[in-house]
Amino acid sequence: MQKITPCLWFDNQVEEAIGFYTSIFPGSEIINISRYPEGTPDHAGKVLTATFRLSGHEFIALNGGPMFKFTEAVSFSVDCRNQEEIDYYWSRLSEGGEESQCGWLKDKYCLSWQIVPSGLGEWLNHPDPEKAERAMQALFKMRKIDIALLEQAIK
Repeated sequence: MQKITPCLWFDNQVEEAIGFYTSIFPGSEIINISRYPEGTPDHAGKVLTATFRLSGHEFIALNGGPMFKFTEAVSFSVDCRNQEEIDYYWSRLSEGGEESQCGWLKDKYCLSWQIVPSGLGEWLNHPDPEKAERAMQALFKMRKIDIALLEQAIK
């Protein structure tokens, strides 16, 4: 069991959201859904919380109401082995959402994601400061990250 489990606060879209997320990431499943008991005013039978797993990481989702929204202050970074993975996660997670820059996007539930290649840290921290700067400048011009353009920038 993991020691720390993120809890995501939704207005009233938990079932839809966890279905969306588990359909995207391999090794994902819905573990448990708990509902408000009968007799609960305005909520009887509706989802209260759900536990789900994305690529082996457990999350809790809560239908807490409209008072709190996701912000870019918290995001999930998806480490991608190649451009094919970047393209896949970018297209699926940005569907109905909003693209930003440098590999960031908000999904249709306004949750922020960073879709990044595994080598990004190496390029941005290249031992040659000029190459690192060129990689950074190339990154700043991108929405979805293009590995070929980053590799070209450090040549």
